[in-house]
Amino acid sequence: MDRLITFERIPIEPPLKAIYRRLGYRKGLTQLRPDEARILGDRIEQARALISLKGAARRLPILSKTPRQIRLPGDRTLQSAQLAALLADSREIILLGATAGPAVIEAIGRDTADGNLTRAVVFDAAASEMVDAALDWMETFFGRELRREGRQLTKSRFSCGYGDLALDNQKLFHDLLELGRLGVELTEQYILVPEKSVTAVAGIETID
Repeated sequence: MDRLITFERIPIEPPLKAIYRRLGYRKGLTQLRPDEARILGDRIEQARALISLKGAARRLPILSKTPRQIRLPGDRTLQSAQLAALLADSREIILLGATAGPAVIEAIGRDTADGNLTRAVVFDAAASEMVDAALDWMETFFGRELRREGRQLTKSRFSCGYGDLALDNQKLFHDLLELGRLGVELTEQYILVPEKSVTAVAGIETID
């Protein structure tokens, strides 16, 4: 199976606990006054209004694999011993990509330039956690479909630049997911633009 699905809108709420953790708040250790909590909540809502989550996913068969290489259709390969280990029981993979869009990045840039660093940090944390949550949302979406087939996703996912999966694989992910259609470009250094854009790969395996 080889199919691309695009999500023009991913409807999730800000993952508040994750955002607070990213900002350094620890339950039971960090105390927020009511006025501080209100301001923080307002800034997260401001970030949410600027974030437009979109995503794409592609399900692909694994043609062959070795302990260090995964071969995909179109004479494409992924070189990574760690990824090969994750996919040991998989005959297919799913590629995932998501973006928070450009508006929140532009707002972070304006706030940073104007010296409003506190709000910029909150916007950055909210965008980071929301785009990561968008990948979780897509995994849940496909997980329901896969269960009807007696299959499931691997418990973890892998991203370019993590472990021994080189960052230059980002081009393969970008091309296969057609992220340009979502307004996501790729620099010569294999960085996704706008900044709060991410990709990942997970395996599809049979439920025992």
